[in-house]
Amino acid sequence: MTQPASIEDVQTLLSGQDYICARPLATVVFLALKLGRPLFLEGEPGTGKTEIAKAIAAALGRCLIRLQCYEGLDASSAVYEWNFAAQMVAIRTAEASGTADRGALQEELFGPDYLTERPLLQAMRPHAEGPPVLLIDELDRTDEPFEAFLLEALSDFQVTIPELGTIKAAEPPIVILTSNRTREVHDALKRRCLYHWVDYPDFEREIEILTARAPEASAALSREIVAFVQKLRTEDLFKKPGVAETIDWAKCLLALDVISLSPEAISDTLGAILKYQDDIARVQGSEAKRLLEDVRKSLAPV
Repeated sequence: MTQPASIEDVQTLLSGQDYICARPLATVVFLALKLGRPLFLEGEPGTGKTEIAKAIAAALGRCLIRLQCYEGLDASSAVYEWNFAAQMVAIRTAEASGTADRGALQEELFGPDYLTERPLLQAMRPHAEGPPVLLIDELDRTDEPFEAFLLEALSDFQVTIPELGTIKAAEPPIVILTSNRTREVHDALKRRCLYHWVDYPDFEREIEILTARAPEASAALSREIVAFVQKLRTEDLFKKPGVAETIDWAKCLLALDVISLSPEAISDTLGAILKYQDDIARVQGSEAKRLLEDVRKSLAPV
C-alpha cells in the first residue's frame, strides 16, 4: 500500500487497525513517513506506543521488525551473530575429510550461510513489500554506548560487519523508537527524530478505543469502565493503569458476564488493571466502593 497522502489518511489507516489516533499523533506520524525521519515516542507504559508501530506496519502491509531493548544490549546482539555451533560442525567435518583448505574454509565459515541476522541488519535488507517498520522498543532500558551506536546506524542507515563489510539499506526502514522515560535519552539521538509525547487519552478518546477493541461491551458498561480507570489514574498508585489494562479489564468483565460494575466485580478483577499487590490492597474493599460511587456521580446526567 502507498503511504498516506494526508493526516486524515493516517487517521483512517490506523482506525482500520482499531488504533484510534488523535490528530497531533497522526500529524507526527504523517510527517515521519513523508520526510523519512525516525519517530521517537515517549510516555507512560500502556499508552499505545508499541501498538502504533504494529498498526502502521499492518496498515501499510509492511514487515514489522522489533528490537526489544534491555539492560546490557550491545551492538552485536542488535545487528548479527555468527552461528558458532554450525561453524564448529563445519570445521570438524572438514578436518575429518582431510581435504580442508584453510583459506576457503575461513571464507565459507564467515559467509552468509553462517550469519544469524538480528533486527537492525534485518531492517537494512530489501523487502518485497517495501521498507519494513523497525520498532526499537523501550530504548530507555539500554545504556549510553548503545545509544551512541544507534545514533550512527540511524544517521546513514547502515551497519558494518567486520568479516563482510558495510551493509547499507537500499531504502531506509520506517523507524519508531519508544521510551517509558525511566531515564532521559540523549539529546543527540532525539534530534535525529520527530518527537511526540503519548499521553493517556481523555474520556471520549478512551471510549472510542475501548469500543474499537471490545465492541461487545455495552455503552453503559464501557463508560463505567473508562471512568473508573481514569479515576484510578488520579490516585496515589505505584503503577497507574494504561489503555492496555482498560481493554484487558473490559474483556475480563465480559468473560464474567458483568453487566454493570459493582464493588465485588471490581475487587475480583483488580489483577487485570493493577499489577502491584500494594496497589491492589489499597483499592480493594471499601475503597473500591468509594471510587465507584464517585464514578457514578460523575457519570450521572446533570
